[in-house]
Amino acid sequence: MSHTFRFDPMQFPPEAEALRQEIRSFLRAEIDAGTFTPGSGDMDSNFNPEFSRKIGAKGWIGLTWPKEYGGHGRSQIERYVLTEEFLAHGAPVRAHWVADRQSGPVLLKFGAESVKRKLIPEIVRGETYFCIGLSEPNSGSDLFAASTRAKKVDGGYKVTGTKIWTSNAHRTQYMIGLIRTSQPTEDNRRHGLTQFLIKMDTPGITVRPIINLAGHHDFNEVHFDDAFVPDEHVIGRPDEAWKQATDELAYERSGPDRWLETIFALNAGIRVSGPNPDDRTAETIGRDVAHLMTLRRMSASVAGMLQAGETPMTEAAVVKDLGTNWEQALPNRMRLIAPDGVRAPSPNDTAYEEVMRYATHIAPKLTIQGGTREVLRGIIARGLGLR
Repeated sequence: MSHTFRFDPMQFPPEAEALRQEIRSFLRAEIDAGTFTPGSGDMDSNFNPEFSRKIGAKGWIGLTWPKEYGGHGRSQIERYVLTEEFLAHGAPVRAHWVADRQSGPVLLKFGAESVKRKLIPEIVRGETYFCIGLSEPNSGSDLFAASTRAKKVDGGYKVTGTKIWTSNAHRTQYMIGLIRTSQPTEDNRRHGLTQFLIKMDTPGITVRPIINLAGHHDFNEVHFDDAFVPDEHVIGRPDEAWKQATDELAYERSGPDRWLETIFALNAGIRVSGPNPDDRTAETIGRDVAHLMTLRRMSASVAGMLQAGETPMTEAAVVKDLGTNWEQALPNRMRLIAPDGVRAPSPNDTAYEEVMRYATHIAPKLTIQGGTREVLRGIIARGLGLR
């Protein structure tokens, strides 16, 4: 069935703009204090539990979640502003990011009451961190082909198999894993998958590092050998997790983190070009700024839909596809306008070459994380009734 495809205008209300100024003041003070350096390229420092606890103390984790679980009951639009400012300033938020963006909402919607009462306040305080167990060695982006299995036993399940490309599995306390609990049916390939809340220190779990080409340890292979998961940690209904997983991905795919991850390369390119760039440089920068503003407008519209209680899967997929293609190509475009760009570093800022090196290193993964462009375009085609 085709989808009514739209990006309605969305105005930021006064309370959101007031929050923006509060966040900016806080982040500038943290930068001045040397807590972090925008665009430094240090992936390890971006996972900063101390900073996450500061954010929690400010009330900026779980911003939209119900107050009865420790959340703050604010709007999706305010959360959008929060996300935008953190990313634009290069704040070190990776520790709590996945839990705040997607794992917490999934637990609130589908988790057992006892789990919500325990874990949601811990996430809100910036103390508990999550990774996501989706991809597998032999299935890539085809989540329907997941073969990691959970066998029912007394009191729970035993999980056996392997997840791969699991970001930060070596330093998070929990995983939300998509695990096969029964075979798909002939008429429903999606059947048979269940989401589980998995403690990463469970006996039978081994985390093996995957070192990327830049020499960083971000990804992991996670192996399960009869790892026990209690019944309480089943998320939603057994065998019917696919709808839950797609709801989760709507949060992941539509936000500013799908077009702002290399924004510091644009900032650096503008700085080295100076106040009077030549016509070709000005045109290149102008095009990128126009693309940036268009992506921001589309992404803000999705935030408005989420605030209205909708699940805009097609629109989120469009934002992710266009956004990650743009931010992936951005570092190379900025290198072309200033291939030998050098400028005197200022306090709390990094030299052009260091910024570009980091942006170039992370760019290849951007069109893969959160769904490859091929998967996304299939979702868009279905949403528009084209397949």
